[in-house]
Order: sequence, then structure tokens, then C-alpha cells
Amino acid sequence: MAENEEMIETTPTNETPENTDASTQTEASPEQEVSTEEITYHAVEKDGQVSAIWEMQGRKHLRTIDPRSRQGQEILRLYTSEHTEDEAAATA
Repeated sequence: MAENEEMIETTPTNETPENTDASTQTEASPEQEVSTEEITYHAVEKDGQVSAIWEMQGRKHLRTIDPRSRQGQEILRLYTSEHTEDEAAATA
């Protein structure tokens, strides 16, 4: 506890608005790092059929998308088109 009190005593009390903004940006940067992680989609299969699509940001589950919905079909269509291009490149 004494260490924290020393830190409080040594911090300048005449902070300008510029200094305050800089300290706020420094504190917010860990949150920004998390939000800049790539969003990925994972297909959940059951009995050979896609039963759900998970939207993930890093290790965090954002939402579940129904594969029968318009957006779910677009995601699956995008994946299958990339998958066939990869197979064609591998065989060539």
C-alpha cells in the first residue's frame, strides 16, 4: 500500500488537458489491441452437416450464425469458393 501512496505523491498535479488525453489513450490501448484481432468464422458440423457458424474475435465468441440464414449462406459460399481455389492450386 505504501508503494501506491508514493506513486500518488510523485505524480504531477498540474496536468494539462493534453497530458490527460495522452494518459487516457495509453489506458485504452489494451482494449484497442483486443478489438483489432481478426474476426474468423468456424463451421460447427453435426452428422456431416453445418449446424452453426461461430463468429470469433481471437478466442472470444461474438455470435452464432444460422447457416440457413442469408448471411450464413454467404459465409459458406465464400468458404467453399476459397476451398475449391486452394484445391485447384494444389493439384496444378
